Amino acid sequence: MKMSLTVNGTRHEVDVRPTARLIDVLRDELGLTGTKEGCGEGECGACTVLVDGKAVASCLMLALQACGKEVTTVEGLAHGGELSLLQRQFIAHGAVQCGFCTPGMLMSAQALLMENPTPSADEIRTALAGNLCRCTGYSAIIAAIRAASGREADRADGSA
Repeated sequence: MKMSLTVNGTRHEVDVRPTARLIDVLRDELGLTGTKEGCGEGECGACTVLVDGKAVASCLMLALQACGKEVTTVEGLAHGGELSLLQRQFIAHGAVQCGFCTPGMLMSAQALLMENPTPSADEIRTALAGNLCRCTGYSAIIAAIRAASGREADRADGSA
């Protein structure tokens, strides 16, 4: 079936099987391999992308459900070759270790910051609840998101 969707600001027309998942179209048809598949069951968050500004598990969404929608992947966070503030803060705070969870963490954090530009540490933890990381222990990730939101000056223990 033919479908069209806008990914990172570019409109695409693709042929898809009715059972194709959004992650498959992004990675296999469009070559956007920043989105990772971890569990394939919507439990790990590695495949998180934004669909019309909302964080979704692309492994659970049929590609056809994204027809006519605006999809943003981790590649879409950077502009003109410049990493976004959020991406730069992940690097600066050591929130990137093995990197497998990073795209999903960034996309969940981006969705949160679009909805709530200055979230508390608890709000960040809630927003990241669907994203698993085996390497960082989450502290660096939370610190990076707080810094990107301008809340870095809040208490060092992560409370606000």
